[in-house]
Formats: sequence, structure tokens, C-alpha cells
Amino acid sequence: MSLRCLDHPLAAHLVAVLRRAETPPERFRAVASDLSRMLALEATRYLRTRTVEIQGPLETTTGEVLDEPIAAVPILRAGLGLLEPIAHMFPDVTVGYIGLERDERTAIARSYYCKLPNLQGRFTLVIDPMLATGGSASQAISFVKGAGAERVCLLCVVAAPQGVRRLESDHPDVEIVTAAVDRDLDGRKYILPGLGDFGDRLYGTV
Repeated sequence: MSLRCLDHPLAAHLVAVLRRAETPPERFRAVASDLSRMLALEATRYLRTRTVEIQGPLETTTGEVLDEPIAAVPILRAGLGLLEPIAHMFPDVTVGYIGLERDERTAIARSYYCKLPNLQGRFTLVIDPMLATGGSASQAISFVKGAGAERVCLLCVVAAPQGVRRLESDHPDVEIVTAAVDRDLDGRKYILPGLGDFGDRLYGTV
């Protein structure tokens, strides 16, 4: 398994803004969107390309164009906050949705919705902003693999060591691209220092 953490001062700045308790939902959404672009750029760094001939204004030249279809699968609802920038950057993206709801007592997620296209041959981004225990991400990755995905990358804002270890065990072939690897989980399985509940902060339901 490969773990890539964004190494850029702007990414560190954006994560700092998201961590602040006083950041309002509208600012949180905007910053999460900006960070999503950076995460997606890193996650797609090794997409397959092909060389084509291009007729320019002055002469004919060659260029590289994308030659690998992409799919994005956000985990509802928090993952929706990172989806739109990816759809703008890759307008041909195919989108699926997975609904997983965490039981606050057991910290175990249950599936309540799953709508996936055929993912065979598509580089698939699973979008889960907070990789805590890794249970939700592991379930979602199993779902997308069941729909034919072979190359899968988990895109998250913050990861806990426990979640990274869980995916390393359950899905060693999956890459993780994150903006930060945090210290630990608390007794409720929330990431420390973390961002709080990403979905609540994104949509103002705190």
C-alpha cells in the first residue's frame, strides 16, 4: 500500500483553516473545495496518457492527453464536499455514490445506499474526507472492487494511523492520498487533533 501526504505549504495552510473551530460553514466548504483540487491532482499524478498530434496556431506539434477513464465515488454525505472540484477538473468522470452511516455507540458503519456504475477499467477515486478507524473506507473499497474497479485510490483530508493500518491490512493494493496524518483517535473514534465532524461542519449542522 502507498500512502502519499501532500507536501505543499498551501495544503498545510488550508488544513489549518479547516482545523479552526471558528471557521464558518461557508468558509469551510470553500477551503475544502480548494484542498480537494490539490488532493485530486496528487491522486491522478500517474494517470495513463497518450501522445497526439496537435495543429497549433503557428505549427503542428505533439501533446499528451489523458488516456485512462476516471470514476469518483464519494461516501455520503461528507464526501460530497470534495466531489465538485473533481468533476470540474475531469468533466468526463463517472460518479457513483455510497451511503454509510456510523453508529455513534459502536463506531461501526452500516450501508444504507449504494449506486455504482461499471468501474472496470476506470481509475477509481473513493472520497472519504476523514479516515478514522478505516471501517467505512474499507467497506466502500470492497463495494467499488465488486463493481469492477481494479486501480483504486482513497482520497481523504485527514487520516488517523489506525485507519491507515486497517486499509494496509484489508486493501494493500489501494493508495491513500491525504493532506495530513494525525496523531490518534479519541474514545469515540474521532480523529485527534482532527477537524471535528466533517459533514456537520461542511453543512452547518453542528
